[in-house]
Amino acid sequence: MINAPDRRRTVELIEEAMDAGASPKKACEVLEISPRTYKRWTQEGEVKADGRPNAERPEPANKLTPDERQQVLDICNEATWQSLPPSQIVPALADEGVYIASESSFYRILKEAGQLHHRGRAQAPKKVSKPKSYKATAPNQVWSWDITFLATTIVGIFFRLYLIMDIYSRKIVGWEIHENETADHAALLIRKACLAEGISMQELVLHSDNGS
Repeated sequence: MINAPDRRRTVELIEEAMDAGASPKKACEVLEISPRTYKRWTQEGEVKADGRPNAERPEPANKLTPDERQQVLDICNEATWQSLPPSQIVPALADEGVYIASESSFYRILKEAGQLHHRGRAQAPKKVSKPKSYKATAPNQVWSWDITFLATTIVGIFFRLYLIMDIYSRKIVGWEIHENETADHAALLIRKACLAEGISMQELVLHSDNGS
């Protein structure tokens, strides 16, 4: 959209080029407008501002009413549909003989209501604080422990390897194998490792590979 001063300046340049012998078509091509646009701008003897921004536009005949828009939101938030996207809701409703609006209208209404991505089980992402970091400058300051599955000769049955490593020295300070996972197994192994290394648990930072 070109404002009125720029239109007037464009017309002046075209008229100067025409006075110098250029054809209207060539002059318009240089300024990247069509001869039809130049004619429209000058047909009333003066260059006027673009009337499109203030033009009255009738409401579309098929525009949804406020009640219909609310009905779309109500349906999308029902337990049956709250975790589904409009691309699944609209066809499913059609199978039941119900049609309120198109998929694109469903998407637009949900977007305007701020519900396009977070309804039902699809909750808004939560900010997770970065865990505190620790730096080991000597042995037995920070240990890391984890449980690893060990395959057996029977498909689907595994042993659990409980293993504790010192972060600084990379020394395996404790390990045991059990048939199951329990907090008691882990707690007992940690106490044994502390006794073996001659340290107190209060002096130690212990973290898990994929946990707290």
